[in-house]
Amino acid sequence: MLENGPVIERVVDGLFAFYAVCGGASEGARIVRRDGLCAAVVPAAPERAVANGVAYRSRAALEAAYDELAEAYGEIGANWTVWVWPDDDPSAGFLAERGHVLDAQPVAMARDLDGVERPPADALPEWTAEGDMAVVGPLNDRAYPFGTDSFTRALRNLPGDGVHVYVASDGGEPVGCLLMTDHDDNSDVECVAVVPEARGRGISGHLLGHALADAAERDIRTSTLVSTALGYPVYERAGYRSFGQLQMWQRNRGA
Repeated sequence: MLENGPVIERVVDGLFAFYAVCGGASEGARIVRRDGLCAAVVPAAPERAVANGVAYRSRAALEAAYDELAEAYGEIGANWTVWVWPDDDPSAGFLAERGHVLDAQPVAMARDLDGVERPPADALPEWTAEGDMAVVGPLNDRAYPFGTDSFTRALRNLPGDGVHVYVASDGGEPVGCLLMTDHDDNSDVECVAVVPEARGRGISGHLLGHALADAAERDIRTSTLVSTALGYPVYERAGYRSFGQLQMWQRNRGA
């Protein structure tokens, strides 16, 4: 049975795994690892704060590494964000004093994988669990209205093992994607995207269903993600439950 405190820890562990991906997926990217903290520094996409992000396990770790991180992001002229745990008001205050502003409050979600069912074969005729990482960035850029190719620049190659790239296609053309990043006995869902012209057909839900069934076959016990308001209904239908809101505290270049 999932419980709130341990679930948030799993969600944060998922963010650690995501930033390990971002820190190795493009030229010049690197990971800053300190005890209780993981951050990605991505020069290829300095304007994209979600790629240049920080996850921490303790406020002490965040405060100890803060000046080093601010310098690293300042060197590449990046907008960058820190993911703050629910109810961690002292960390939020610490960041506000240093020029960060609250940018978003996505929902931490999780589900057990016991009894997960794979979608019917005809629900999603064209999909693969061995997709090309090079299509994930462009699909995310097309799916979200940022008006840049920042995800294309940030997500060019697949670093290391434990990352599964799912791609749905229509007539051979990629139209949707997601990443599953395994860590311990959990798999975190990231970079979910469906291009506007393919929406309304259940692509993301069916693709996620296959990804969860595959994770269960790998003996993964749980899955976590962070959800925007747009994605929340999809994930709720897929069996995920809310366990509180994280906060994204962003500092823009020059601030």
